[in-house]
Amino acid sequence: MSFADVYLDKQKNFKIKIQAKPFPDLKYIVVIPCFNEFNLIKTLYSLRNCNKIKSSIEILIIINSSEDSGKEILDQNIKTLNKTKNWIHENEDSSLRFFIIHEKDLPRKFAGAGLARKIGMDQAIARFSELNKDNGIIISLDADSEVKSNYFTELEKHFAKYPKTNVVTTYFEHPVEGNEFNENIYNAAAIYELYMRYYKLSLAHTCFPYSYYTVGSCFAVRANAYVKQGGMNRKQAGEDFYFLHKVFPLGNSYEINTTRVIPSSRISDRVPFGTGPMIKLIIESKTKEFLTYDFDAFLELRDLFSRVKYLFKAETSESEEIIKELPNCISKFLVENKISEALNEINKNSSNIKTFIKRFYNWFDAFKVLKFLNFAHENIYVKRPLLGEAEKLLERIENIKPDEKNYKRYLELYRSLERKF
Repeated sequence: MSFADVYLDKQKNFKIKIQAKPFPDLKYIVVIPCFNEFNLIKTLYSLRNCNKIKSSIEILIIINSSEDSGKEILDQNIKTLNKTKNWIHENEDSSLRFFIIHEKDLPRKFAGAGLARKIGMDQAIARFSELNKDNGIIISLDADSEVKSNYFTELEKHFAKYPKTNVVTTYFEHPVEGNEFNENIYNAAAIYELYMRYYKLSLAHTCFPYSYYTVGSCFAVRANAYVKQGGMNRKQAGEDFYFLHKVFPLGNSYEINTTRVIPSSRISDRVPFGTGPMIKLIIESKTKEFLTYDFDAFLELRDLFSRVKYLFKAETSESEEIIKELPNCISKFLVENKISEALNEINKNSSNIKTFIKRFYNWFDAFKVLKFLNFAHENIYVKRPLLGEAEKLLERIENIKPDEKNYKRYLELYRSLERKF
């Protein structure tokens, strides 16, 4: 019996889509959803041009469309399918194999990035299951992303050094200059990426244990962790956020900052939110400055998280006193979210502080962090210009005072900061 048999049996209507037998040394499978895509070949060239590793690699391309997709999308998918088949014929070798899964007429209710990614990842699980290789690695990438030539070698190094890793997120940089797009798009991409880095590093500064990026083109998960947490979801957008925040609590989560994924900076309306829609929104915005969460709201979270250990086995009166001593906004939020009831339940099921802390963050998870930040900015704080808040964080954690006050310069500083981690 294979490690994934039970999981695959539970997947409704699951069928093997790839008949070719996996090579015994298969270790990495890259899953690429592809919908109405014009430039997939650029991504495939990027993967083919990577430095070779000891194991063999498979690339699964899921060309997909909904039952209500228009003729233009269906025609483009067929063009991509035929062009990709020809490219594979000319470029495949024994260590790097490519497979296309063409999924037409996906249910209108579920069709989207989540379902396409799930189809590919479940097929990857079936491939590893055939080899009974529960330490196989499923890599998530997008059809408009490129990777640096050391992408696979850095992944290989990491998993050799940390074999118990459950999930990694990989460093990324959107193009913020060049000839492919106009200057407005590149400027908007710089703003959005700076916002992402400000949010993530502010969250890390609070000591929240799961302060990782959740970008669909920038993570890899071990096969047994994927199965253990129930696999990818079918959400039409944000599937990466929901999935990864199921996996992070397993522990053994890492960031790899020694290679690079290069997601496209293009405008897109393929999903309700994400890079493409945000770049479009920034360009169309009538405000001069991009606004973000006040850094002081993150400091309130930091105050809470620094006191979590004191809530272990605390009497109700003691925990209520600790909550009262917190800044006003986080204290009010906790009371409204019935912190006393939550703590009683967490403590009742925690025999030691390690279990208590894990259960606490299962309750105060990434979704509750967002809920608090929105609560805070509806009641006490106001959103402020991104550059000002980004500067506060730089001064706080690195004592850096930027020499130029513009989005691209701040982004450069944030990138260099993360590459050091």
